[in-house]
Amino acid sequence: MERSVGHTDTLAVAIVSTYPPRACGIATFSRDLAAALRAAGVRTRVVGMNEEAAGYTYEPEVAWQIHDNAPEEYRAVADALNHSDVDVVNLQHEFGIFGGEWGEYVLELVERLDRPLVTTLHTVLPNPPARARRIVRALSRRSSCVVVMSPSALSLMEERYGVARNRLRVIWHGVPEIEWVPRERAKERLGLGGRQVLSTFGLVNAGKGIEDVLDALPSVATAFPDVLYLILGETHPNVRRREGESYRNMLLDRVRTLGLGGHVRFENRYMADSELIAYLQVTDIYLTPYHNPDQIVSGTLSWALAAGCAIVSTPYRYAQDVLADDRGVLVPFRSPSAIASAVRNLLASAERRQSMGQRAYRFARQMLWPSVGSRYAALFEEVAGRRAVEMAG
Repeated sequence: MERSVGHTDTLAVAIVSTYPPRACGIATFSRDLAAALRAAGVRTRVVGMNEEAAGYTYEPEVAWQIHDNAPEEYRAVADALNHSDVDVVNLQHEFGIFGGEWGEYVLELVERLDRPLVTTLHTVLPNPPARARRIVRALSRRSSCVVVMSPSALSLMEERYGVARNRLRVIWHGVPEIEWVPRERAKERLGLGGRQVLSTFGLVNAGKGIEDVLDALPSVATAFPDVLYLILGETHPNVRRREGESYRNMLLDRVRTLGLGGHVRFENRYMADSELIAYLQVTDIYLTPYHNPDQIVSGTLSWALAAGCAIVSTPYRYAQDVLADDRGVLVPFRSPSAIASAVRNLLASAERRQSMGQRAYRFARQMLWPSVGSRYAALFEEVAGRRAVEMAG
């Protein structure tokens, strides 16, 4: 029998992704997506992606696990999904969470799968190596629909990968509802009264460009002696395995060399959502000084929009999409002087910070998880309905 969009009480979706307690932005995204789908009436199960040697103590919704470098486990889970009550499989794709060159082992799963597949792309490279392009095109061919998170990604999928627009869908990165509170009151709660607060959060790695903000800070601190830059988050686990804490240690050395001890604070841990929200509520200016111009989505920038922060960012693709219409200030890549100028100008005008933050806050309403979850639920219903029609025919 054909399904009706909106009647999601019997729909079952399996999400293939990293998942908490693994420290990973996509894991957090998938946890929040699963919760939003359940709120929309969808039954969810999860295929948890593990590093080769790692295992996690998961919540009961994780029904299956795959170790990234074990091709036989991808095939075994595909067989299990084929014999389950799952109606649709949603693959959260990022090259680095699957095994093989450019994560090619993911194809072991999708090519054996007989259930409808919807792939959500967290990275869309404009000029990928041949193998990476082959993997994305294979996923797109196998998928009933491919979800991207920005208009820029939609254009790239059409132009660089040859995927027809009618098989693509833009659904923004989901964000939590963050209460708009007076920043000074929020600062008092965290013992930051009287400080002008800048922040960057997320898993720390060299591509974050944090050193550019540190190099900008002496100029800012001269004009605004109460400025404080919060660097929130632990080193990315994959970076820590490969390189130890070399990048963080370089940042700490830079703080000492520049005499910024009173103006920089590190919180070197993976934070609960409630903590991150509390820090965003005290943030006068949020910074994403990232170095990669092709970054197609940023969960941290999405959260900063939802918190109504004034934002200074380099012009990577996602930032260009979401910070248009004066929702933020874009500065050149690797330019501490431009960062310093933008931050000083914003700190000098509370009125401009507030109006910019209000525009960001209003824009992010469409990104709230209840809205995003409903859009995914409707898409999964559509895909499952098409399959039901095909099987009946």
